[in-house]
Amino acid sequence: MKKTSVRTRVLAGTAAVAALAVAALAAAGVGAVSASAETTDTPAAPTAVKVDTQNRNLAQSTGLNVDAATRAAQAALDAANKAGQHVSVAVVDRDGVTRVLLKGDGAGPQATESAERKAFTAVSWNAPTSELAKRLAQAPNLKDIPGTLFLAGGAPVQSKGAPVAGIGVAGAPSGDLDEQFAQAGVAALGK
Repeated sequence: MKKTSVRTRVLAGTAAVAALAVAALAAAGVGAVSASAETTDTPAAPTAVKVDTQNRNLAQSTGLNVDAATRAAQAALDAANKAGQHVSVAVVDRDGVTRVLLKGDGAGPQATESAERKAFTAVSWNAPTSELAKRLAQAPNLKDIPGTLFLAGGAPVQSKGAPVAGIGVAGAPSGDLDEQFAQAGVAALGK
């Protein structure tokens, strides 16, 4: 008879115990299902819950759908490509969550994160990041807010004056160019 190591015996025993536990749980689950299926006093679970849309406890928000966000990102990337620039473009929703991220051919490794942070900053303050960068002189602690980047290249998308998304571009040699491309993304939404 072949002698097995302690480790092999422990592993085999553990596997056997686990198999028995799974079989026991499966048997218990079948019995529980059968027992509850036999009782007629249990009321049926509701199939749908109706929500009162006039309820004052509910909040509604407006945002770009994924098609619009993609169209805006592609327009910004196309504007950069036309200018011979290698950039990344991010579109975030009202909550700063990235909806679309395009890393253009030849864009640097830092460009994707910078584009997301510029988009987040623009939607958070409902202002172009070039304007927000100027505010740092009066409030230098703004730069300490997590996820923000106060460099030109971010533009808010608005609906009736309220921010619904942000577009950020990074990778061009200047923030002014980045912001010009972000504005091209915003403009594409009006077409």
